[in-house]
Amino acid sequence: MATVSDLAVAAAINILSAFAFFVAFAILRIQPFNDRVYFPKWYLKGLRSSPKYSGTFVRKFVNLDFRSYVGFLNWMPAALQMPEPELIDHAGLDSAIYLRIYLIGLKIFVPITLLAFTVMVPVNWTNNTLKHSNVTYSNIDKLSISNIPIGSCRFWTHLVMAYVFTFWTCYVLKREYETIASMRLHYLASEHRRPDQFTVIVRNVPPDPDESVSELVEHFFLVNHPDHFLTHQVVYNANKLSKLVNEKKKFQNWLDFYQLKYSRNQSKRPAAKTGFLGLWGNRVDAMDFYTSEIERLSKEISLERDKITNNPQSIMPASFVSFKTRWGAAVCAQTQQTRNPTVWLTEWAPEPRDVYWANLAIPFVSLRIRRLLIAVAFFFLTFFFMIPIAFVQSLANIEGIEKVLPFLKPIIEVAFIKSFIQGFLPGIALKIFLIFLPTILMLMSKFEGFISLSSLERRSASRYYIFLFINVFLGSIITGTAFQQLNSFINQSANEIPKTIGVSIPMKATFFITYIMVDGWAGIAGEILRLKPLIIYHLKNFFVVKTEKDKEEAMDPGSLGFNTGEPQIQLYFLLGLVYAVITPFLLPFIVIFFGLAYVVYRHQIINVYNQEYESGAAFWPDVHGRIIAALIVSQLLLMGLLSTKLAAQSTPLLIALPVLTIWFHMFCKGRYEPAFCRYPLQEAMMKDTLERTREPNINLKGYLQNAYVHPLYKCEDEDDCDAGSMEMEKDPVLVPTKRQSRLNTPVPSKYSDSASPFLPKAVQEYSVK
Repeated sequence: MATVSDLAVAAAINILSAFAFFVAFAILRIQPFNDRVYFPKWYLKGLRSSPKYSGTFVRKFVNLDFRSYVGFLNWMPAALQMPEPELIDHAGLDSAIYLRIYLIGLKIFVPITLLAFTVMVPVNWTNNTLKHSNVTYSNIDKLSISNIPIGSCRFWTHLVMAYVFTFWTCYVLKREYETIASMRLHYLASEHRRPDQFTVIVRNVPPDPDESVSELVEHFFLVNHPDHFLTHQVVYNANKLSKLVNEKKKFQNWLDFYQLKYSRNQSKRPAAKTGFLGLWGNRVDAMDFYTSEIERLSKEISLERDKITNNPQSIMPASFVSFKTRWGAAVCAQTQQTRNPTVWLTEWAPEPRDVYWANLAIPFVSLRIRRLLIAVAFFFLTFFFMIPIAFVQSLANIEGIEKVLPFLKPIIEVAFIKSFIQGFLPGIALKIFLIFLPTILMLMSKFEGFISLSSLERRSASRYYIFLFINVFLGSIITGTAFQQLNSFINQSANEIPKTIGVSIPMKATFFITYIMVDGWAGIAGEILRLKPLIIYHLKNFFVVKTEKDKEEAMDPGSLGFNTGEPQIQLYFLLGLVYAVITPFLLPFIVIFFGLAYVVYRHQIINVYNQEYESGAAFWPDVHGRIIAALIVSQLLLMGLLSTKLAAQSTPLLIALPVLTIWFHMFCKGRYEPAFCRYPLQEAMMKDTLERTREPNINLKGYLQNAYVHPLYKCEDEDDCDAGSMEMEKDPVLVPTKRQSRLNTPVPSKYSDSASPFLPKAVQEYSVK
């Protein structure tokens, strides 16, 4: 079990690591050849260009102005200077609200930390319960609730503090929910015109033997939304085409590499092997080989485009439908279209950048089966991961290592090594085990069929949080307690075991402290160094880059990574709220994390990250709900802990806390969550009216017609796009329907000069009269 000296060693290691990362960042960021790595957002906005230095050749790569090295921490105050409204304009509402999660952590835990150290630490410290017990403990545990004797009246202090901490947390959450809901509505009302404001996606379009999907969609909305329907774009299954295009891009990169290599040394043409990764196979001329492969793929891409365009089987039973007004889109997105609730399903379309096109090709009827399969797979993933967690916990204490590897005992008993193992090893071991988890969870979310990047990230974040809660939090407590108190479990009666667990749970605070220092201190500092993007950029710059456009493509600004970042933040909320009453010594480490992370990520959002999409802070209800869940877990654990302490008078009063917290959550859900799920018709009408006043002659159809065309049909590569994109941009070929059931179609279409092609001749003649 880690002692104060062990934690001091771990703190020293992590503080020195963080300081080293900051110094390395300060030096690397001011070098001219790294400018695109540490300021890519400004390049993408066109507000920054490559530094130009006159003089020696060295100045093109190294900053020789030694004065710029003095203030190596100047980036910290600079990151805090941009006001929040300007930050929203610069990076979007999603990024600004994401930063507010760290601010909420500071608002909640700074007062709680001060109050806990003022009131609770003296109450816990002035006892000798652990000294006279047979459990393993350290000096840190004397600051916890474990040091209070069984049945003591001092537990009333913990009860009162639990109420104070709960009320304060709920107060902060309510204020933030109210503020962020208002910010979202203001953002939606003031932002510029976007295609998703006028567009819904309709799925599960029922098959019709007489009409194509495109004809059926237009006819349905002309009938049921005659005054507002404007245009539509059917969804094509272009997954095979996407694979071909990606393969061609890969070959193009290799061709660029070999052409650049040949231009530097023209005495010998480069050669390559045709096998896997160029490790085996026939040796051929590299440039000729990749040129021929690109030509072959170009032909296949052209054929696949024609096949998609002309084959009705490539059209999915889904479509993006655009309306003349935001009001019309809001009505359609938020209402049931037919008496059968399983067909013609409508919802707000994601913005074009947010669409995950590959999943639009998944049949809607298979989604439930896919999600059931993933739920089962996630269940087994979560609980089988308990095995490595138990292994980490068994090796995270000296006794476990000495039992498994007895020959290492002389080395382990060395004071510094012992402190390193107990204070640093547990946190780094756990972090290593979690490296590949986000990728696995994202693949699971993609298999489930979500159609937007934002929904994929929110789903993955939800699962990641559940995983962290079960394995990292509960798993570490259960397995760690079992290993640490194994001797106590063996030598006591069965009815004493719950009491031993009740005493031991607070003692796991030392393990979580080491994890916070590794992940929340050194890990956050390492984030700003961007070591991986730095290496990849310079490799691409040396081997592939030939033009300024190539330099832009070589930049990897990245994004916030909501699916990984937010669940990790929630783990710190959980740890802080659980241990605020039980072991307050953990709280300062939480506060340092939130403060440091806020500054680092504010800098990254301003200078580096280029958000892939903008959801208008749609993720906030999930954030709020997980903090509430952490609060309820802390209350239930405290209730169970006090019950093992025989605090019979104070424990029943804790029952009211979860009830009040759940009532508070239901209040916030009913009062503020609709702002994140629905678009008020009043707001839509106001924005439509204002826009018509300002721009009475706007060509909205021209603006929306190609907004949701698949990216592969937009001309990024002129050689491949010319023919295919033109065909895709044309309106669907419409034929008069022969079905008599369509006689209720409205009179001539208001969206063109002629009557709708779907109208029977009799109806068209009637409309002319």
